[in-house]
Amino acid sequence: MESLARGGTRWKRFAVVMVPSVAATAVIGVALAQGALAASFSVSGQQFKVSADRLDGTGFLQYGAIDTQHGGKHIPVAVSAFKKAEIKNLCQSVVVPVPGFGDVSLKLSAGNKGTPVEAKNLFIDLDELNADATFRNINIGVAAGDSTKGPGIKKGDAADPGSFAQEADSATLKGVQQTAWATSAGTFKLSGLSMKVIKGKSECY
Repeated sequence: MESLARGGTRWKRFAVVMVPSVAATAVIGVALAQGALAASFSVSGQQFKVSADRLDGTGFLQYGAIDTQHGGKHIPVAVSAFKKAEIKNLCQSVVVPVPGFGDVSLKLSAGNKGTPVEAKNLFIDLDELNADATFRNINIGVAAGDSTKGPGIKKGDAADPGSFAQEADSATLKGVQQTAWATSAGTFKLSGLSMKVIKGKSECY
């Protein structure tokens, strides 16, 4: 989708490109909903918004890292990682400006029909987080590479194993609102998955 933001793409061409992409994404989404695939979400050089009513996670670790985006741009992020997590009413959204047409939004929601989203080895690269948080048996100031509670530093992360980190046996976050650069998980089961492409700006919050 990045090329849409940089080029002079017209809406008809955008539609031709997006329709098969959306169809492929829908097939992938069904597999994700059944817990069949590992998952990774990122937008080249662009933030996306994430919200949730509640996240209950076990094996928590948070550390600092540098994300390298398309084009070589370096972004400092805080990586929040969980061995396991359940998420109620998850929403992810990104808005792409299309020259000559206006904004187009991609919005994904899941876990809002009584069954929460389930994730294993979940990593979220974020630069802003707002929530009411409760941590259980938290250690603040542990070295990132010495954590015994969380899933460890994500493979490929530009993170210093000796840098400041915090860990906890478990964490509960309510009223989550965050901006992120990437999300990845070993498995991501999206119950009640819904994905929409919307003309105009439509964000999670």
